[in-house]
Amino acid sequence: MSNPERIIRLKTVLDRTGLSRSTLYRKMNEGSFPGRVPISIHGTGWYESAVSRWIADPKGYCDGKAQS
Repeated sequence: MSNPERIIRLKTVLDRTGLSRSTLYRKMNEGSFPGRVPISIHGTGWYESAVSRWIADPKGYCDGKAQS
């Protein structure tokens, strides 16, 4: 059985990263934090693997959407 990608919610992301909510959304807008994934009509989450990559190298993370 394959291991499907796990999606984590905002509270878990904030707990793991130590970021405030406003800092998290600012970093997402800058492209220096992984973007959200829609999981329902009103719900979103983040891929756990993407958040883990950011935690491993916060300064080196780039989602490819930011402009230089």
